[in-house]
Amino acid sequence: MQQELNKGNPLALIPFGIFILLFIGSGVITGDFYKMPVLVALFTAILVALFMNRKTDFQTKVMQAAEGGGHPTIILMVIIFLLAGAFASVAEGMGAVESTVNLGLTFLPQNLLVVGLFVIGCFISISMGTSMGTVVALAPIGLGVAEQTDISVAITMGAVVSGAMFGDNLSIISDTTIASVRTQGTQMKDKFKANFFIVLPAAIVTAVLFWVLTSDATGGMGGNHPFNFIKVLPYLAVLIFAIVGVNVIFVLIGGTIFAGIVGIALGDITFGKSIELVGSGFTGMQELSMIAILLGCLVELIRRNGGIDFLLYTITKRISSNKGGELGIAALVSTVDLSTANNTISIITAGPLAKQISERFSIDPKRSASLLDIFASTFQGLIPYGAQLLAVSGVAGISPVAITPFCFYPMLLGISGLLAIAFGLPKFTRTESKEQGEAVS
Repeated sequence: MQQELNKGNPLALIPFGIFILLFIGSGVITGDFYKMPVLVALFTAILVALFMNRKTDFQTKVMQAAEGGGHPTIILMVIIFLLAGAFASVAEGMGAVESTVNLGLTFLPQNLLVVGLFVIGCFISISMGTSMGTVVALAPIGLGVAEQTDISVAITMGAVVSGAMFGDNLSIISDTTIASVRTQGTQMKDKFKANFFIVLPAAIVTAVLFWVLTSDATGGMGGNHPFNFIKVLPYLAVLIFAIVGVNVIFVLIGGTIFAGIVGIALGDITFGKSIELVGSGFTGMQELSMIAILLGCLVELIRRNGGIDFLLYTITKRISSNKGGELGIAALVSTVDLSTANNTISIITAGPLAKQISERFSIDPKRSASLLDIFASTFQGLIPYGAQLLAVSGVAGISPVAITPFCFYPMLLGISGLLAIAFGLPKFTRTESKEQGEAVS
């Protein structure tokens, strides 16, 4: 029996439209995307949402907003923001960023620096299972590469985001992977296999594009680039422990402590200074944390007023075939991610309906889980109001809109996903699919 869909309420999306108009529209009109602070745009949209739906009293709507802002996924994201900020601040303060950049400048050919940045980002993100921990750790290095060469900072930040989204989509310990396999009733290893063969071509082409764009880079390679390998160890430790499978919270706490110990031992910082750097790292992530919380508030109000239901109903009402079902799942999670700016929440939101679609049109569970993760990650790595682009733009000091054109991997990820739907790749036998479904029942 298929659950009848609620048609929802299109007017509930008005606050989100106001947010987009204020945040992006004002930047397009004025040419300055910092003219309208994102927190002001978000708070304005929330106020509009609070004064809608007169059937619910104001105090109840305030509590609904608080419930959305306090969603466990969002609070966990805030914790990761803060810890990643602390690690990045202490590592930079004790000279890890400078030594890592100079190490790359010394041993890597100039035309492979950005490719190397992308590949390192892939390894870190697939090991840690978080794109945010990756972008915050690598963005200062990307900025350093741009400053010491003639490579555009937008390109290096595009490489950082591309590498981060690779692991966010593919990692077995990623929140998006966990959400997609849980909602679709499949297993992580099976989703990984289905996903890997779709995304691998996108990763290879991304590396080639970055190599072509930076193959004639000049500057920065001349002269001496002093580095201390010991100062690079905090980054290596984070990577190694992430690969081993240590929880991202422990990885970031351990990395911060290790960076502080190395800095104190080498005489670059004192114990008091290391504490101060941790505080600075937390402070630097406060705005980003508030953005995540307020977005959660806004999305919950929109959901309560029927906006998300409207999106779900509109996308799914015309589906009539297997490929149409797959395209419907892709469109569904993409639209919700554009509306929520959070790929994990978009998968959790769209997942139950995607499960209904997959059952109705005989779509393999690991296939639907893979599609959910692919298209949520595609748009999460491209939207200028998403946490990933906001984080790197904050480090780079440029507009997130300037970075988006160089986020090649998310673009190619979406293209690969569409090609996989069009040609039915990778292939799965009915017997295998049936066994997998029984295994997780």
